[in-house]
Amino acid sequence: MATDFTSIPIIDISPLLAKCDDPKMEEDPGVYAVVRQLDQACREAGFFYVKGHGIPDSLIREVKNVAHKFFELPYEEKVKIKMSAASGFRGYQRIGENITKGIPDMHEAIDCYKEVKEGMYGELANQWKDATNDLSRKILRGIALALGGSPDEFEGERAGDAFWVMRILGYPGVPTANCLDPGNDIGCGAHTDYGLLTLVNQDEGITALQVRNLSGEWISAPPIPGTFVCNIGDMLKIYSNGLYDSTLHRVVNSSARYRTNFDTAVEPLEICKQKTDAAKKFERAVYGEHLVHKVLTNFV
Repeated sequence: MATDFTSIPIIDISPLLAKCDDPKMEEDPGVYAVVRQLDQACREAGFFYVKGHGIPDSLIREVKNVAHKFFELPYEEKVKIKMSAASGFRGYQRIGENITKGIPDMHEAIDCYKEVKEGMYGELANQWKDATNDLSRKILRGIALALGGSPDEFEGERAGDAFWVMRILGYPGVPTANCLDPGNDIGCGAHTDYGLLTLVNQDEGITALQVRNLSGEWISAPPIPGTFVCNIGDMLKIYSNGLYDSTLHRVVNSSARYRTNFDTAVEPLEICKQKTDAAKKFERAVYGEHLVHKVLTNFV
């Protein structure tokens, strides 16, 4: 359950990454220190920054440059990869097409899901996906230890063949947004994420991501060079039996600049039920069904 946090913690995960595939990783003092920080961040905010993540700055810059170039294209070019039901809801969304709680979001996006055929999204997308998937797996090994389980708690049948989702988002500056929908500066409305773990890399110099604390205050998560913002999702909330909450967050781009950025059954882990007096707080959910429901209610 989120608390009245006033800032998002920053965690150096390099000790965790260095020992992540060591069979005795949980015995390492550096790993133990990271695990304690992850547990505190997940309990108090559901959000945290990670530094020391090992993803090269050059790859991050390349992905951002490609994203900027795409969003600068004429609409006629971008719509050639338009999202549709026939494409499995993969592809391009124009500004205002994504809906959150009945209100159009002032962003455009390219949505990619796990490839049915390896390589279908091209070499760059796969390099980025492989890097972030590996990082997510290692962070989840730390979170598994934080919950009192084994490091591979979320591997194997639970998330060993993870269904990843990648969204490349572009948020127009305030003048553009107001022309499209006067009075609506919300790049993305308040929501929780539906998977296990989300990694966000933000453009520098523009603070737009906001996270809601227990009192309902919106706490800014400004971009910090060399970091990713991480947040837990609905499936981890269920696995943890509510020990970790999927925190509401939104995007408000008040700048004049443009900003870019299935079948698993999920139920509370036994170790987490024990930590919460053995009471099962959530019913069994199927991740694919949860994902599809979210997708179908997010688009017009």
